[in-house]
Amino acid sequence: MPRPIMLSIAGDSGSGKTTITRGVVRVLGDDKVTHFCADDYHRYDRRQRAERGITPLDPECNYLDVLTNDLRHLRQNEAILKPVYLHADGTFGPPVYLVPARFVVAEGLLVNHTAALREMFDICVYLNPPEDLRRRWKVSRDCSRRGYSTDQVLRELDQRERDSEAYIRPQRHHADIVVSFMPGTSTDPDQLDAHLFLRDTLPHPDLTGVAGTGDGDLTLTEHRTELEVRIPGTITAARALELDEAIWDRMHFASHLRTQRLGEFTVGSDLHRSDALALTQLLLLYHLVTARAVIALGGQSARAATGPPTAPTAVPAALPAASG
Repeated sequence: MPRPIMLSIAGDSGSGKTTITRGVVRVLGDDKVTHFCADDYHRYDRRQRAERGITPLDPECNYLDVLTNDLRHLRQNEAILKPVYLHADGTFGPPVYLVPARFVVAEGLLVNHTAALREMFDICVYLNPPEDLRRRWKVSRDCSRRGYSTDQVLRELDQRERDSEAYIRPQRHHADIVVSFMPGTSTDPDQLDAHLFLRDTLPHPDLTGVAGTGDGDLTLTEHRTELEVRIPGTITAARALELDEAIWDRMHFASHLRTQRLGEFTVGSDLHRSDALALTQLLLLYHLVTARAVIALGGQSARAATGPPTAPTAVPAALPAASG
């Protein structure tokens, strides 16, 4: 059986890791994805951290060696016994037996911290929202879902700032894709712009034929080792659909996955949707199913390709069973 395709989503607390992965997992199918939280590998519980004056962002507060070994086992199609950290009260629950599915999506504070960790993944992503936006997101989440007061969250953010700068943000330099959602021309929080920096460490889909030129359209800016893709939050639904079709055309061997809506997110208990988020998730999906196709056809990694892989489109019958 082909090994699973491994995707990492790194970023600071409240940066949107779960939001961006939720739609991708839904499209691939919950039974086809092992959704993996790297923050379960904390060395100390909340009380012990307070006693030691250490934050969970510090690598010394995490069993990164155990995390690396467990990811290696999953990559080799081997089950693991994974620890469980309970955010509700900051303690540990009983471990869970985890079997790798066709895709492994790992998210966490330090999931891309070391070279050994990054080597476990086919695609490494870093989420990099502006700090003021991330702080608002974290306050909203922790107060509504984790029982904190606003003052507690803000105090914790200040206490973690030094470790964020020292350990979390440097991971953006090692990512294949850096994603920044940020305010654009609209004041509507549902219409954040998406800025994606696609590094040349992966063969990305060719978007030159579908890019626009205006402020309200997808634009491309070439840099020395990366391509900057900007998707405005105000993009029209019709134009977003055109771009959606163009990206799906570039992975038509996985067209059977077009059954679920992308771009959905929640604010409190209310469901919202963003076309910029949907297109970002679709680009991640492109890399996952393309990497799966390369492995299913006997390749070692999509990173070895010299351009956007073409083998899957030449042998479409090989993919339905491989990519689910």
